[in-house]
Amino acid sequence: MKPLSLVAVLLATAASTLSHAQPAEGPLDDAAFEAALPPLEDTSAPATSEGPAPNTPAEPVALAPEPELEQPLPALSAAPVDPPAITVAEEKPKELPYDVRIEGLKDVGLEDEFRDLSALLSDGRKAENAAQIGARAEEDVLLAERLLRSRGYYDGVATISVDTLPNSRNRLTATLTATPGTRYMFGRIAVTGATEEPTKLAVDALDLKSGAPIVAAEVETAEANVSLRLPENGYPFVEVGQRDILLDDRDHKGDYTLPLDSGPKARFGGIRTAGDPVFDAGHIEVIRRFDRGDLYDSRQVDDLRQALIATSLLSTVAIEPVRTGIVAADGTETVDLLVRQSEGPRRQLAASAGYGTGEGIKLTGSWTHRNLFPPEGALTVEGVAGTQQQSLSTAFRRSNAGQRDRVFALGASVARQDFEAYNAQTVSLTGSLSRSSTPIFQKKWTWSIGGELTASRETRFNPADGERPRSTYFIVAAPGQLGYDGSDSLLDPTRGFRVTGRLSPEAQKRNNGGYDAYARMLLEGSAYYPVMDSLVLAGRARVGSIVGATRDTIAPSRRYYAGGGGSVRGFGFQQLGPKDANGDPVGGRSLTEFALEARYRFGDYGIVPFFDAGRVGQGSTPSLSGMRYGAGIGGRYYTNFGPMRIDIATPINRRKGESKIALYISIGQAF
Repeated sequence: MKPLSLVAVLLATAASTLSHAQPAEGPLDDAAFEAALPPLEDTSAPATSEGPAPNTPAEPVALAPEPELEQPLPALSAAPVDPPAITVAEEKPKELPYDVRIEGLKDVGLEDEFRDLSALLSDGRKAENAAQIGARAEEDVLLAERLLRSRGYYDGVATISVDTLPNSRNRLTATLTATPGTRYMFGRIAVTGATEEPTKLAVDALDLKSGAPIVAAEVETAEANVSLRLPENGYPFVEVGQRDILLDDRDHKGDYTLPLDSGPKARFGGIRTAGDPVFDAGHIEVIRRFDRGDLYDSRQVDDLRQALIATSLLSTVAIEPVRTGIVAADGTETVDLLVRQSEGPRRQLAASAGYGTGEGIKLTGSWTHRNLFPPEGALTVEGVAGTQQQSLSTAFRRSNAGQRDRVFALGASVARQDFEAYNAQTVSLTGSLSRSSTPIFQKKWTWSIGGELTASRETRFNPADGERPRSTYFIVAAPGQLGYDGSDSLLDPTRGFRVTGRLSPEAQKRNNGGYDAYARMLLEGSAYYPVMDSLVLAGRARVGSIVGATRDTIAPSRRYYAGGGGSVRGFGFQQLGPKDANGDPVGGRSLTEFALEARYRFGDYGIVPFFDAGRVGQGSTPSLSGMRYGAGIGGRYYTNFGPMRIDIATPINRRKGESKIALYISIGQAF
């Protein structure tokens, strides 16, 4: 039985005593009540059935011990220092959805622009509370009025209202109402502060008409045209002031005034250099397309800047006109051009790799000193290591040689080629004078004339006995080329066309001491048509002919061959055309090729299905009879220096001994 507490005992004892006391009349006073209570330690005698004996001391009440109270207190060092962690669940703030209604902007053509910039229409039309909706509404009111003013509605006002909750839809709706008012039109248009000629140039450049709506974007574009047009017409120091538009709310017109400081009319003078000059003034004068005394034209200055960048010898270049104070009789002032230069890296290392079925792996590496022989005299050493060809060559190249865009080049090379068509060890000396394109400065017309001396030991097919004896050839050639490029890109064209013609008269010394004279001719054209932004159709045609000598007297390396990644895909390198009894190609004197591609691009990647056709003939006349065809698909990865290409193709109506699949890997489009 659970022991009683001390208070419970006292209350029980008091109850027992009161139950046996005689009733008293009237209320019990405090003294009587205190007297009726027993002492804490009862000394009275044990109670009988008839009641307690008077003056008998009671037995003391034995209290049961409390185990919890008897335990010693724990040491303070054992008490926990950190309070217990209390985890409070983070409640996600409730989102308050709302709708937006727009009135009055669609009729003036501003609703779409407003929706693109609206604060209320952002964040999925949800807010954390009504205050946030109100803040967004205030922003949209200012936005709507700003858009109205930008289109000439200077009296336009906008208001917005937001309903309250709860409502029938249990959803807030913000309604923006725009009242455009009457649109303001241009009144008088004036340019002030300049003489008659620059004023007329500025008015023509502005091309703002009285009675036309006042549109902010058109005004800014017109003023930018003034800053461009005047420097193109002899005013390099023009300064356009702050416009003033005086609005009249009676007739809703605005008079436009533009202050203009044209500065002096100028003509080109000399060249000055500053910074870290790579080119002196004399060489820069060779590169520029204008002469001293020509009327100043900023487009000519931009062209000179592009030409200096195209040399690849400058890391930065800036050109600015400098007044000289020299005034001619016609009132024009001579201005010099200050060219600030910063030298770029002089040396360059480059490498490339490719693979083609029948051609094997080809690795190319080169080292170039861009300005070893100033100005613009570059020296390049290049090596080729491949499974079927190896070569080492060196070339000297002087760009802008005495004339803008003219290139003089000298080269020497030794090479070894081990193809199924022929085996050759060749030493060559070449020289040329040309005008060619660069990735920065693509040119419409290009040309090249040159000379070549070649000594080569080659295996050649002898039809008399079917053998391939080795012969030595000494060849003198004078190759020439003329090209027109109307495409939009040098490395990855998407529209336009190209045409290139080559003619190389050649003389060859025979083993018996005689000479053979012949001419190699080649005409090639390609066209590019964009069907849509992501799809371009590209086509190429190539025809070639050798006249003046028979096929078997011409050195095998100078004949025409077809097949491979840059020719008819689906066939191995040089594998398309006449072959000997062993199935090895022997080449020919005529060439006909066609190709068609569909270049589909998505982002940095592309898919290109293609169809190629070609033939090599023993005679010198190109023909369509006996054409062979190949088809396949390719992948493209577009980089900032051109597309990387992987093509897989198969020959159509494959013949015995021909590969089922041909693989080509290289950089750049096929054509």
